[in-house]
Amino acid sequence: MDFPQPLKRGQLVQRYKRFLADIVLEDGSEITAHCPNPGAMLGLNMPGLPVWVSRSPDPKRKLAHTLELVEIDGGLVGINTMHPNRLVAEALAADAIPELTGYATHRREVKYGQASRVDFLLEAPDRPRCWLEIKNCHLRRTGTLAEFPDCVAARSTKHLRELEAMVAEGDRAVALFVVQRTDCDAFSACHDLDPAFARGLEAAADAGVEVLVYGCDLTPEQVRIARAMTWRR
Repeated sequence: MDFPQPLKRGQLVQRYKRFLADIVLEDGSEITAHCPNPGAMLGLNMPGLPVWVSRSPDPKRKLAHTLELVEIDGGLVGINTMHPNRLVAEALAADAIPELTGYATHRREVKYGQASRVDFLLEAPDRPRCWLEIKNCHLRRTGTLAEFPDCVAARSTKHLRELEAMVAEGDRAVALFVVQRTDCDAFSACHDLDPAFARGLEAAADAGVEVLVYGCDLTPEQVRIARAMTWRR
């Protein structure tokens, strides 16, 4: 996924009300940017951190800028939770995720479960349907271990139960974690911040839901899914 135009670098002043971030750009101008991340952003919302923002050409937008990347410990972290679905769509089209190749169609936002919409439904005439849920991961606290979630994620736990139901019906179901960091090589559910999700992920895997984890390469020009990562149960 290429950014439409080069990102601008700045310094985070504060992130507040979840979806707002005050930033001072390198030219000294002060802006309020949209922060497209409903999570806690632990370790990524500290004042003074270098950040990168995009600018929309749409004159009707209330906030022209969007917070995209945070620099920390010499690496880049993608905090835009809207990107993983786009990244996966590109990867599916390019057959860049070997476990998910061979499907004729990739439909988005298909209704399933209890008033939910799955991120992707993969279909082919000669194989079971594959229900694919995508989760954005940007938390790292120790070593090179990525973790999800960074706060209680009841909706994500609900999705795991709905994937289990699809497996029980004879379909295939996959939970895919997209790690938007350049400094991680393994993944784990975050047991202390959301024990219900951690238990739910274990239960889903035991019920036949496949757990995939892929890391990204990130630059101020481009983000792309790049490599498989290990899930530490």
